[in-house]
Amino acid sequence: MPVDIRTLLPVLGCVLAAVLVAILPQWLDLFTLLSLTIYLVMALLALSLAFIWGFGGILCFGQAAFFGLGAYAYAIGVINLGDSTWPVVLAIAVPALVAAAMGYFMFYGGISDVYLGVITLAFTLILFNVMNSTSGSEYHIGSALLGGFNGIPAIPTLNVPFAPERVLEPETLFQVIGGALILCYLGLRVLLASRFGKVVVAIRENEQRAGLLGYDTRLHKLIVFSLGGGIAGLAGCLFANWGAFVSPGVFGLAQSAQIIIWVIVGGRGTLFGPILACIGIQALMAQLGEQQHVDSGFVLGLILLAFVMLLPRGLMPTLSSAVARAFQRRPRPATTQERAL
Repeated sequence: MPVDIRTLLPVLGCVLAAVLVAILPQWLDLFTLLSLTIYLVMALLALSLAFIWGFGGILCFGQAAFFGLGAYAYAIGVINLGDSTWPVVLAIAVPALVAAAMGYFMFYGGISDVYLGVITLAFTLILFNVMNSTSGSEYHIGSALLGGFNGIPAIPTLNVPFAPERVLEPETLFQVIGGALILCYLGLRVLLASRFGKVVVAIRENEQRAGLLGYDTRLHKLIVFSLGGGIAGLAGCLFANWGAFVSPGVFGLAQSAQIIIWVIVGGRGTLFGPILACIGIQALMAQLGEQQHVDSGFVLGLILLAFVMLLPRGLMPTLSSAVARAFQRRPRPATTQERAL
């Protein structure tokens, strides 16, 4: 039975990623390790939108809102509790519940995709302005000052569950974040291979037909939207751990735009592609940021235009199709002389 190379590539990628996550902290200097850590955090954020948009068909311009809510929920929780165990759960639950509340009114209210994108974008900008307006000492939740534009500094790092005195070192934090990315990816792959996942894809392709077949399209989209919000919240939690700082900038418009670009470049309808695109683009932007001759934003715009015009399917689908064609090429017919041998 022939092996589908398009199915094999993500599996090999996960195995390679697990090996790299395990061994890289032993070989890299601290600066490079910290840079790779934030790449993986943002790759988890890209994965959340790849699931919502690429498979659920829900174009969400407000994924940065769930990312920021997760970061703030963790920061406030860990400052008040002193132990990161429950704040991590809080950072996932709060964005997921907010996404569920928003999704309920949007999907059950019959709001179309265009207006859904506008609503999610407006929600993100509202959070940005609200958090910017919390600079006074009266704006606090427990012992955590919200800090307004200055944000919340000195956020305690992850510790071993229920052992606040055992704080994770940067090397271990890198492995935890890498492991979280791999587990979320594999979990979504399993979910999409299930009956629920197949129904979600069917709804993306033709929502009306799926509804006529008896499926509750609104409930399926609500679950997808909530799961994506929870994954984005986990990314926000890990971001707050990486920098020990969070500010209203996490709700910025530029952040929302970057997430969409990662998915477009990586390819809609894939989970692995946006991860690769996110890591690659971040590495490129970091290199461009070290020089003064070329504006990194201009280069990012060129990349987006190039992929929209030349590779509209994105990087991963195009690469997978090319590799599949190369492996499935039929051998040329034998000549008369070759058949006679």
